[in-house]
Amino acid sequence: QVQLVESGGGLVQAGGSLRLSCAASGSIFSINAMGWYRQAPGRQRELVARITTGGSTNYADSVKGRFTISRDNAKNTVYLQMNTLKPEDTAVYYCNAVVTTTQVMGVTTSEHWGQGTQVTVSS
Repeated sequence: QVQLVESGGGLVQAGGSLRLSCAASGSIFSINAMGWYRQAPGRQRELVARITTGGSTNYADSVKGRFTISRDNAKNTVYLQMNTLKPEDTAVYYCNAVVTTTQVMGVTTSEHWGQGTQVTVSS
């Protein structure tokens, strides 16, 4: 099965930086898109950034200009470089991937989630 493993979270002071990584593994034929979502206490999970296999990206307005999403296709890994962090960026960050896998007959596209990594920004 497909697995997503995140790393790179931690505690940082406001204005600092962190780099998150997410590695996908399993019986993957192709990765259509990978992205990062976050969920703060008492809040709904929201999209932070996403990148497609074609390289198209989109960002939440709140992080545009501060965060950069990138990927290493050879490693099936996506990264999120987070700069100029603010206390309001504090949340659990989840990796997300939409992948295509081969089945007995035809192919299947499915969505998967990582376990989450905590990012805490102190003021």
